[in-house]
Amino acid sequence: MDSRIARARSIIDSEADAVRRVGQRIDASFEQVVDRILELPGRVVTAGMGKAGIIAQKISATFASTGTPSIFLHPAEAIHGDLGRVTSGDLLLAMSKSGETEEVLRLLAPVKAVDVPVVAMTQSRDSTLGRHADAVLEIGEVDEAGNFRLAPSCSTTAMIALGDALALVVQECRNFGPEDFARFHPGGDLGRRLMKVEELMRKDDRNPRVQTGATVIEALRIMTSTPGRPGATSVVDPDGKLIGFFTDGDLRRMLESKGHGNLDEVAIDEYMTRDPMTLDPDTFAMEALAYLASKNIDQTPVVGARGELVGLLDVQDLIDLKVVG
Repeated sequence: MDSRIARARSIIDSEADAVRRVGQRIDASFEQVVDRILELPGRVVTAGMGKAGIIAQKISATFASTGTPSIFLHPAEAIHGDLGRVTSGDLLLAMSKSGETEEVLRLLAPVKAVDVPVVAMTQSRDSTLGRHADAVLEIGEVDEAGNFRLAPSCSTTAMIALGDALALVVQECRNFGPEDFARFHPGGDLGRRLMKVEELMRKDDRNPRVQTGATVIEALRIMTSTPGRPGATSVVDPDGKLIGFFTDGDLRRMLESKGHGNLDEVAIDEYMTRDPMTLDPDTFAMEALAYLASKNIDQTPVVGARGELVGLLDVQDLIDLKVVG
């Protein structure tokens, strides 16, 4: 094996070991910090210098995206005015491997003066930061990876894992679910997958429908005149409740069994699919996609709580929004 490949694997193994060890160190202090955050009227303010500062920014972003208001405070900027960002009701999560980072330590007195509790994420509760914090999340003694063991690597990996664990446990305690997550992630692939059918379905004049008793030719006119030409139409009763669904496939099967005949005299009720498969408007897009795939269908009606037709979902709508893939 190439020595560079072996070294790369060794470095990754070292970081994985650091994560395993930090997981084994989690104790009652972790639960206390979770409780403090859940009771906060304000925000989780993260702080750190250098690589620890980058990790602190990431952890703050994770908190913010999972239901816990959070900001990052740069320790060096804090003493030049940014301390005004921290107010009573907040909590400071201060990160330093050694627990001796001067810029981080200088934050302690001013934030405590405005009654902000301090949680330290550091290697030892016996460090200066650990001794002056209200709670400590220990990462333990961590040897960095690489020949000279100088560049922050294992320690920052351990910090990010511990920070993610903290943020995600808090998320679970808040019962912060997919619906809430979608609200904070409206853009990109994740946002698209967490959209609901109600936002994607074809409705109003793009939602084809005919009344029970209509003829096949009337249904075909609706299908071809509807914007987007969906190749299907729902069949509803006089109250607007869905009773059937008629597709191009149904038309082909009808012609194979009956021949062309006079479609003006053929009732749609005779060849529609009764009690068709449907979707609820509150279904998430990714769930709808899985449903269409499992049933091997391209379209399905969307119905409300009382069985009323509210829309039509076409797999093409999911493809256009790049929910697929």
